[in-house]
Amino acid sequence: MEPKIIDSPAITLVGFSFYGDPLRLSAGWTEENEVGRLWSRFMPFFQANQEHIQHLNEDAAYEAHIEHPETAETGQYEVFLGVAVEQVENLPLELLIKVLPPTKYAVFTISGALLPEEWALEVYGEWLPQSGYEAKPYMFWRYDERYKGLDHLADSELEVYVPLESPHE
Repeated sequence: MEPKIIDSPAITLVGFSFYGDPLRLSAGWTEENEVGRLWSRFMPFFQANQEHIQHLNEDAAYEAHIEHPETAETGQYEVFLGVAVEQVENLPLELLIKVLPPTKYAVFTISGALLPEEWALEVYGEWLPQSGYEAKPYMFWRYDERYKGLDHLADSELEVYVPLESPHE
């Protein structure tokens, strides 16, 4: 699995957030865990309020997984999901804002059977140690028209963005 390496400007996301162990209720890709429940809250809100979210950047959704200093000890981290905007202006009160910093990313296209779990082992266990880079303490998924939903994972593709830094930075 070879990524595309890109330099990205800052990405401004607006959406919903969860902090804790997102898999405590159920593991895997399901609406029964905290990530699935977060999507179940966000998508109806976004569809009902889309006209109030100005300056949408593209027709895609994002799911960022952000480690905090205590993540290694507790297993808890932040999941932020939402949409990208060019500018923050007059947003509905319920939306939070997250700005992902400008950085270099390894972008992996993950498809079909690799979506549930195997991608992480290949990316973090195989590619990253051989790449000469280290990963920053977050990553995100980019969902566009290639993602067909939980019931059609085998027919879906996603992009996984792993932020990189040189070990000497």
